[in-house]
Amino acid sequence: MVTSAAKHLNTLDPVGPMDTLETTSTNSQPSWWSYPVRTQFTNDLLGTATFTMLPWSTTGFQIILLIWLTGILGVSLREDGAAILLHLRRPHCMFPLLIFVLALAGTAWSEAPWLTALYTIKSTAKFIALPLIAYHFERSQRATWALAAFFISCSLLMALSWMSYVEPSIRLEASKNAGVPVKNYIDQSQEFALCMIAAAPLAMELFKQGRIAIFGGLVTLIAAFFTNMIFVVSARTALIYIPAMLGVLALKFLTRRQSMTLLLAALTAAAALWTTPSFLRTRIADVSREYQLYLENVPRSTGQRLYYWQESLTFFAAAPIIGHGTGSTEILFSQKAQGKMGLEAEVTRNPHNQTLNMAVQWGVLGIAVLYATWICHLLLFRGRGFASWLGFLVVTQNIFSSLLNSHLFDFQEGWMYVLGVGLGAGVLTKEGRDGEVHVIATHPRTVADGRC
Repeated sequence: MVTSAAKHLNTLDPVGPMDTLETTSTNSQPSWWSYPVRTQFTNDLLGTATFTMLPWSTTGFQIILLIWLTGILGVSLREDGAAILLHLRRPHCMFPLLIFVLALAGTAWSEAPWLTALYTIKSTAKFIALPLIAYHFERSQRATWALAAFFISCSLLMALSWMSYVEPSIRLEASKNAGVPVKNYIDQSQEFALCMIAAAPLAMELFKQGRIAIFGGLVTLIAAFFTNMIFVVSARTALIYIPAMLGVLALKFLTRRQSMTLLLAALTAAAALWTTPSFLRTRIADVSREYQLYLENVPRSTGQRLYYWQESLTFFAAAPIIGHGTGSTEILFSQKAQGKMGLEAEVTRNPHNQTLNMAVQWGVLGIAVLYATWICHLLLFRGRGFASWLGFLVVTQNIFSSLLNSHLFDFQEGWMYVLGVGLGAGVLTKEGRDGEVHVIATHPRTVADGRC
């Protein structure tokens, strides 16, 4: 269904017909199935498989990703090795790479053991893949395959989540909570929220075109994602990033009147849902109780975050320019915890805030690189095409979820960022080269009379 909608909207049109590619084979092989075409097709399939696997399996994702990136690198070296170097010089690729370079350089002044430092370096190594992914989708005719695969994969996961909530025995991993068939509820919430809001403009466009059957199916899936996060399981961080993502939706696609209607509907829904027993309501109510336990020096989720932030600010103040070095966070907390009890005995390598994570290890320099990365990507995706919408949404979600987590360094959320930004940047580069931008659900303020 999603593939059909995306194809009809032509949100990510191919660069040109495949039969215009010239064959490099020495035999009479038809040009539409030449070696470059076969290689590109194979890499497109691997990319689609990578997007499909991310919600389900860390190991499977890493294996397919490695094969895919190897194939992309092989294509770039065979066709034009300088092209990939050009990508490295583009700001949207350069700034994320600077985070990785900073992690490497930070080992020079870090007191952390090498194994601890290598763990942090590993969490930043994903940014090496971003230029390769952007390079691939700049040349790919099948970006919609990857997007549809991720949406369908998350939809299947959502269905399984409902099933495991009703019947916990069908969970794929016995240690998981009901409603969380794989991985954890934080990752699941991040995926479901992205799919739910990213699909909204597609539903709007389908309704405008009178494609009611597909519109109804897509709205049903959006509603299923939403109710799953309310009644089955969701992260409290979603209360931070979902309003921000809805704000982006309103800014790009709604009039002022429609935006106010959305706001009133959201407030009404929140008030109604608060009167019903739900997982999210319970989690919100826990915040007050956990804060009281924090005052009593008892470690719980809310109190742990407050303690991590408080101590991280102290560590940052002690070395504000270049920080304490790569991997130093765990060492600093270990030293602080000696002879302590309760919350003060807590040791972590993750302060659960992306800015503080950068600040403790690399000081103001790290914060500057982090914010430059986010700002660069927001500016890159400020247009009105579908690629711009998706990229801006991915960056917005990461920025706001990183207020309570270190989501650029976490595996699932970090790779969602790299894949989303890489795909969006590649498609935008292709659209700029072709001189056309594929717009969906055009913002009402762009009409001739300019009225809202």
